[in-house]
Amino acid sequence: MTDLKLRRRAFLALGASTFLARQSLFAAPDASPLDTFIARYMKAMNAPGMTLALARRDTAPRIATFGFSDLESRQAVTPDHLFQVGSITKSFVALTCLQLHDEGKLDLNRPILEYLPWLPIVAKQGTITPHHLLTHTSGLPNALGLLMSDPSARYVQGYRPGEHFHYCNLGYCILGHLIASIDRRPWSESVRRRIFEPLGMKVSSAVIGDQTQLRMARSYLPKFDDRLNPRLGEIAPTGYLVFDNAAGSVTSTPGDMALYMQMLMKGGAAVVSKESFSRFTKPYIDAPELGPTAKYGYGIGVDTLDGHAILRHTGGMASFMSSITVDLDSGVAAFASINAMLGYRPVPVTQFAVQLMNAEKQSKPGPAPPDLIDPREVKNASDFVGVFTTPSGRKLQVSVERQALHISAEDKKFPLESLGGDNFLADEYSWRRFPLVFSRNDKKEVAEFSHGPDWYVNEKYTGPKSFPAVPQYEAFVGHYRSDSPWSHSTRIVLRNGKLLADGTTPLEPLGQALFRLGGEAFSPDVAEFLEIADGKALLLKINGSDLWRVDIP
Repeated sequence: MTDLKLRRRAFLALGASTFLARQSLFAAPDASPLDTFIARYMKAMNAPGMTLALARRDTAPRIATFGFSDLESRQAVTPDHLFQVGSITKSFVALTCLQLHDEGKLDLNRPILEYLPWLPIVAKQGTITPHHLLTHTSGLPNALGLLMSDPSARYVQGYRPGEHFHYCNLGYCILGHLIASIDRRPWSESVRRRIFEPLGMKVSSAVIGDQTQLRMARSYLPKFDDRLNPRLGEIAPTGYLVFDNAAGSVTSTPGDMALYMQMLMKGGAAVVSKESFSRFTKPYIDAPELGPTAKYGYGIGVDTLDGHAILRHTGGMASFMSSITVDLDSGVAAFASINAMLGYRPVPVTQFAVQLMNAEKQSKPGPAPPDLIDPREVKNASDFVGVFTTPSGRKLQVSVERQALHISAEDKKFPLESLGGDNFLADEYSWRRFPLVFSRNDKKEVAEFSHGPDWYVNEKYTGPKSFPAVPQYEAFVGHYRSDSPWSHSTRIVLRNGKLLADGTTPLEPLGQALFRLGGEAFSPDVAEFLEIADGKALLLKINGSDLWRVDIP
């Protein structure tokens, strides 16, 4: 904790005497296995501050805070600070819809266009219902906003509703408008009256901005928003955000989130009927985007942990990251949120907390804490060692020193950080524009890697070395920027005859200037290049959002 000067400044244990009497693992601040792990986790992950809620079904929760709300002034996070919970908001949306269903006001299987005929969507693949929106199976693209700069533009389905899971913020934005239309008040007011007030969540809000900003923890992003950030890279405070989109606009405190988790552990009591809670938690479809065993209910992931049925979800806002894990079988739950967006979510914290609470409940030894792997230590580092060459003859060398990989290129040598699998970050400013993506041959040997537009191979590569060119693609290559707090920068590169976004996401042609984003044949996410001038596209639209060309590499 000393390197980041993280101070454990606030501990509020409501009903602490009960926990102490049971010799709880969580009774002693800074000494429990969880507190010890959190200190290590925050240091390893470069987290400025964290808020935490641990809840049992029928006893008082533990509320704790760690680190700083303001790194510059060393102001500690307190239990009163609001944190943005991000996509955990979707569970609030789902429960509000189910409450309207209980009241006979919402038919979950009625076409959404009968409720909201003005929606800018095209449903040629099949009728979209609230059920499809709640389960991310509508076939619509994962856009964040609803209305586009072109008033005539429409969102187009990529597959028949119900066929695939494709995470879709747009769907929950639409559900917010559906709630507002049926309830005759803004969705934020509806969720306040229908969920926050009955549960006693007195300080939570579904609107970010104005008064919530004054009570919110200060939050952080990587200093440079147009490239990858090392694990311990420099971060900078963010500015003011106004946001009321039902895909992720809830802000809350750990005390309020503990009340919310207790309601979930009690089967939706005081919010929805037993039948509707069963709908909420039903595993409708596989959700591989959330994890290998995850399925999706209504606004919540449905999974198992140590043989127990759990509800879980994460939330990633422009500058906050959150996680919730609720064990329905044993009646324990955890929520954690970090006041920065650095690419990960605090899932290890909430999962470990639930496992520790379960062990305590069963009077068993707790599990070992999750591994915190140094991204510069690569167990299979020797797989990547060698000399790699581009088709033009430019060479570089990958070497290993004590399980740490380095690249030597153009008289420079710099370290690599693991991004997971065979992907790495080269920790040198210009190289951080793109990840290094290594690929293997049929013998599982590393034979090539790419870095943005550049492609390198070694002696183990036996595939083709020339690829057909598509001349019109040259107009699309470049750096595009937006004023969105979520996606400031995208670089389109041309490599081996194909276009890729940020060097990793393939663009599959659907028309002359229209492309499908990603490798999934059913994906509804699209990119379109517009306003060609002097042989260059000046405008890039990704799922309807505008990014403009900038003459910066």
